[in-house]
Amino acid sequence: QVQLVESGGGLVQPEGSLKLSCRVSTTQSFFRINIMGWYRQAPGKQRESVAVDKGRSNIKYADSVKGRFAISREDDKNSVFLQMGELKPEDTGVYFCYGNIWTPDRGSVDYWGQGTQVTVSS
Repeated sequence: QVQLVESGGGLVQPEGSLKLSCRVSTTQSFFRINIMGWYRQAPGKQRESVAVDKGRSNIKYADSVKGRFAISREDDKNSVFLQMGELKPEDTGVYFCYGNIWTPDRGSVDYWGQGTQVTVSS
């Protein structure tokens, strides 16, 4: 089994900063992380991609967060982070960690974290 465990959400004032963390938790003795990223879903809206790291410096950001958010991977720690700055009320939503992970028994599969709430409000 593979799980993505998130942490770091909360309430922050506009123009503030927040860092999200996500760690791959698994009983597999061997696995490979292909892609990791962050998505978000605002109330009444569809889930959207925020930042995706496909490895080898292949990173894509949503236009709305370019220059304000930064994704980083630490594959040796099986973790991905999202540093968010200059936060705006429209950044409010549930943030989901995403991973495409290969295991010997299932091959490459998409996994999702449980979601962490980020609220930007004064």
